[in-house]
Amino acid sequence: MNKNKIINDPVYGFITIPTELIFDLIEHPFFQRLRRIKQLGLAPYVYPGAIHTRFHHALGAMYIAMQAIDTLRSKGHEITAEEEEALCIAIVLHDIGHGPFSHALENSIVKNVPHEHISMLIMNVLNREFNGRLSMAIAIFRNEYPKKFLHQLISSQLDMDRLDYLTRDSFFTGVSEGVISIDRILKMLNVANDELVVDEKGIYSVEKFIVARRLMYWQVYLHKTVLAAENQLINILKRARELAQAGEDLFATHCFKNFLTHNYSEKDFVENPDLVSQFCRLDDYDIFASIKEWSDHSDPVLSHLAKGMVNRNLYKIKLRAQPFEESELKGFRDHLSSKYKISGELQKYFIFTGKIENSAYTTRQENINILYKNGEVKDIASASDNLSISALSEAVVKHYLSVDSYCFR
Repeated sequence: MNKNKIINDPVYGFITIPTELIFDLIEHPFFQRLRRIKQLGLAPYVYPGAIHTRFHHALGAMYIAMQAIDTLRSKGHEITAEEEEALCIAIVLHDIGHGPFSHALENSIVKNVPHEHISMLIMNVLNREFNGRLSMAIAIFRNEYPKKFLHQLISSQLDMDRLDYLTRDSFFTGVSEGVISIDRILKMLNVANDELVVDEKGIYSVEKFIVARRLMYWQVYLHKTVLAAENQLINILKRARELAQAGEDLFATHCFKNFLTHNYSEKDFVENPDLVSQFCRLDDYDIFASIKEWSDHSDPVLSHLAKGMVNRNLYKIKLRAQPFEESELKGFRDHLSSKYKISGELQKYFIFTGKIENSAYTTRQENINILYKNGEVKDIASASDNLSISALSEAVVKHYLSVDSYCFR
């Protein structure tokens, strides 16, 4: 079989699959599942063009990782062909543990197990299936490989993951504020003291990257309507799980029903590898097909929320800097009790508060370092003459009040 394939990507153009092993991994059912998981979850409710998938993103991240390797080699840093293949495997599989609707259901399908941990579990299964040929990739992914800068290409504050998702998400949403100088950043990458750095000439491109990330979070990823849709989806699954674990026979695909009726932990995945295979059968279609059926369910809470999700009748959300007081919720609660006889625990599905937090650049993590011609290395926050970069390292917290349409009828 010819495995020398070229994929036409709408963002970068032609992407070449570099090795036969990577081709086989891309062809694997675990990876093909990513075609059925939207990269931005429920953002299409706001930006109709945002229908790209985790499959797109994984291939894009691999492509720019290969561009980064070319740059580093041109500057005299040794990266063997084996290391290049391992890095490409690690980056192409870095998101394979995402569940349906990506981050929106991070803790709803499997509680308290981040997608990165599930990615690691899946990579271990694949490593056994491919007779240990993913061992170096796993070592790089876990930051256990001697060349630490290879891991930073996968996971850092200027990794290939972030470079691709900002570029790709701004392309598909049409939000131009997310456009970054990706080609220049890639050409300015370097290594100093086994750490990924950016040459001094790339400092302004890095500044733009940080600002773009901040704007994309508030304009796309944490847009209030996206937040409303995500909370509605989370509450639909929460109510479905309550009913299923109380003995209600809900419509669901076989693999989805298994996760609805059980509260699996990471230990369960480790002890029962078959759970990994079951998880890798779940995608957006399992969830949304079930929600369509639940819109006619006899439980009024589940059916109301499900109909709202199908027909885009979403929670109304108010954002502000200060927390909401209980007194501000009382009128809504009284209305639910008097008009719809919804009281007690069920009110949590119709009115609730929460908070969201974001910082575009975190000085507590591995920094984005700038390399000067004299060999000096400085963190971008201190190297930049743009005062806003220091300000962007501060976390911004916004509180929200989420209210169902029942509260306005």
